[in-house]
Amino acid sequence: MHFIEVILPLSLAKTFTYRVSEAEFHFIKKGMRVAVPFGKSKIYTGLVLDVHENAPTLYEAKEIHQILDEKPIATEIQIKHWLWVANYYMCGIGDVYRGAFPSGLLLESETIISHKPDVVVNDSELSDDEFLIYEALHHQSSLKVQEITSILNKKNILPILQKLIAKDVIFLDEEIKETYKPKLVRYVKLHSKYESDNGLEELMTVLKNANKQKEIVLAYFQISASEKKPITVKKLIEVSNAGSTAVKSLVEKEIFEEYYLQHDRVVFNGEVSKKELQLSEAQENAFSGIKNSFLTKEVCLLHGVTSSGKTEIYIKLIEEHLETGKQVLYLLPEIALTTQLVSRLRLHFGDKVAVFHSKYSNNERVEVWKQTLENSPKAQIVIGARSALFLPFNDLGLLIVDEEHEQTFKQTDPAPRYHARDAAIVLANFHKAKVLLGSATPSIETYFNTQNDKYGLVTLSERYKNVRLPEVLLVDLKDKHFRKKMTGHFSDLLIEEIAESMSLGEQVILFQNRRGYSPIIECLTCGHVPHCQQCDVSLTYHKHKNQLRCHYCGYSIAKPTNCHSCSSIDLTTKGFGTEQIEQELSSLFPKAKTARMDQDTTRGKFGFEKIIDAFKNREIDILVGTQMLAKGLDFDNVGLVGIMNADNMLHHPDFRAFERSFQMMTQVAGRAGRSEKQGKVVIQTYNPNHNTIQQVTNHNYIGMYKEQLYDRQIYRYPPYFRIIKLTLKHKDFDKLKEGAMWLYQVLSQNLGMPVLGPEEPAISRIRNEYIRTILIKIPHNLHLGNTKKTIQKMLNSFEAVAQYRAIKVVINVDFY
Repeated sequence: MHFIEVILPLSLAKTFTYRVSEAEFHFIKKGMRVAVPFGKSKIYTGLVLDVHENAPTLYEAKEIHQILDEKPIATEIQIKHWLWVANYYMCGIGDVYRGAFPSGLLLESETIISHKPDVVVNDSELSDDEFLIYEALHHQSSLKVQEITSILNKKNILPILQKLIAKDVIFLDEEIKETYKPKLVRYVKLHSKYESDNGLEELMTVLKNANKQKEIVLAYFQISASEKKPITVKKLIEVSNAGSTAVKSLVEKEIFEEYYLQHDRVVFNGEVSKKELQLSEAQENAFSGIKNSFLTKEVCLLHGVTSSGKTEIYIKLIEEHLETGKQVLYLLPEIALTTQLVSRLRLHFGDKVAVFHSKYSNNERVEVWKQTLENSPKAQIVIGARSALFLPFNDLGLLIVDEEHEQTFKQTDPAPRYHARDAAIVLANFHKAKVLLGSATPSIETYFNTQNDKYGLVTLSERYKNVRLPEVLLVDLKDKHFRKKMTGHFSDLLIEEIAESMSLGEQVILFQNRRGYSPIIECLTCGHVPHCQQCDVSLTYHKHKNQLRCHYCGYSIAKPTNCHSCSSIDLTTKGFGTEQIEQELSSLFPKAKTARMDQDTTRGKFGFEKIIDAFKNREIDILVGTQMLAKGLDFDNVGLVGIMNADNMLHHPDFRAFERSFQMMTQVAGRAGRSEKQGKVVIQTYNPNHNTIQQVTNHNYIGMYKEQLYDRQIYRYPPYFRIIKLTLKHKDFDKLKEGAMWLYQVLSQNLGMPVLGPEEPAISRIRNEYIRTILIKIPHNLHLGNTKKTIQKMLNSFEAVAQYRAIKVVINVDFY
């Protein structure tokens, strides 16, 4: 008997054993995909983890359906890394597999319904709906469930199908479909009989009355004279201004022949610049410092102030690693950044750069996956957001994690809830590769590791071309309100500075970390605030759509004209978001061109690019945005950055609020004055003497680091303690409360470490589920793996209690 171990793309912690024949047993290798039956009638794409001869003891092994690959599509190191992620972040290996693979490579079964050919059916026995299906199956040999739903225009069609199966009219057939198709492009060429000179005369007589078609043929000759490459139908239509029907009729008349060629979806066709990169003296020192650090340590932190030219150093390092023939992975926190960086890297490396992130379509991601696996020259350098970490690298030499302090590197939902920076360091370790972390405001854990001599540290303390760091001006909002010097949410100082920048032809960035128009609408008569029906959170008002939206579950209602509770018409908005700033700007500076960059305006695949390009080409004078703006974007003409309200970040209920605020404000400030002239930053706050705000003003990272570290040690937070956060969710408030208490008591009795909870978070109900959280703080001297095993045992026993089985438990390791 021969068996294989398979990972299924389901949230399951264990692997499953399937039976294979001897021939299959010798053919199958680790990392191939197989289609396997699971449950009553479903078929899934499993990944082979191992091949062996031990029968499973608890169940009868089923046979596999088919083998989907000829050679492995995942590498051994990759699978080893997934197992580490599943183990460290306490999630199922199936979660990691589903999260890592592009869904174009994960087939799911679609139920196909066919009618039995030799059965004679008496029409009068069938109900109307059944007859409709029966008739449709006579016109088409098979139908999918979705198609039948649309024929009957009913949601619930399964009972009808069941009756038809019982009457032996139809049968179900589970089929698997390969969803990835290579992209084919349609080309045309002139039919061979018209290629001689006589042929051309003959051609003109054939077409003497068809002017449109004659134009197309002439356009064809025009293009083929100027370009020596095959001609696509698309190009032909563009040049001749004709419709596609005219081309079609030319093909039917056998004047043109059409043919197809396979294309890569992501193509680069720009010029590679031949210029050598010239590093400044400070950059040269940093560059050699990094190389020295790599001789003794695997990980090095490049701590360079904003606009100190870190990217040039990365490019130099990449050049050196490419010469050894190894692959390079460049991780960025935000898709908005990849668009800007890809163009910079492609200037140096041409088409060696591949891009991988979630705004790419399935097919594009499959292509990058295959190029990386084959170590193709097109994917020597892979740039991407955190998901690029899971690509099948053959021979990784260098990993760069840019802006390593960013919280977007941590995946929150769904599982695997991994932190891309930490997982990247482990992946590099498996490949014996080096890791370079770069940031102007490193996270406290990373900086702590450099102080403990675990990582190397290289500091760049001056900006490129010695431009001075921006001058920071603080505006005390209490004072300005008191003296009536505010116009809407703008202080007189900020308005003056914007006007001055505009008169100098410089651009302005305004930062407000809230999207929408305002977060609260309140009734002045009774104080009622409209809340979301499914979450405990007020609805945010979006003016351009005139609706109130919940930012947690997407629930929306039209803007009320009167109060829902007392019918009064005195409604007012409280707080402000990017939309409101944009509107106030249009009345303050009617001539300025303003734009907004937040989740609402960057929905599409190229949403970011449109806005960033327009801003770079100076079509926009003032850009208002949320934290997307704070991530390493490079604009050379920004003279002023305004932070509308620094306080809502500082007073966030989170132990990292001060660190995060420092990082966010320093990063936003760093967008100003990146060329010759010193930039300005205006920070509006009600609390100008706050330590963190003073540290931003004086660009004092070390001061912030020491103060935060001191607090962390007293209150038992990272980097001195590791934290695991358990989130419990259930629709029934009392059951959840009771279950959370039970789990808390078991944990605190059996673990000799601080367990906090069960706590109601600030937003204690989302999508109709109540939430409780429990925090476990693990000291650094305890073995992490064993502690996790103990916690997992207790969670298993919690699940075994019948009345708590319905409570969902989400485990988040290092949730910060």
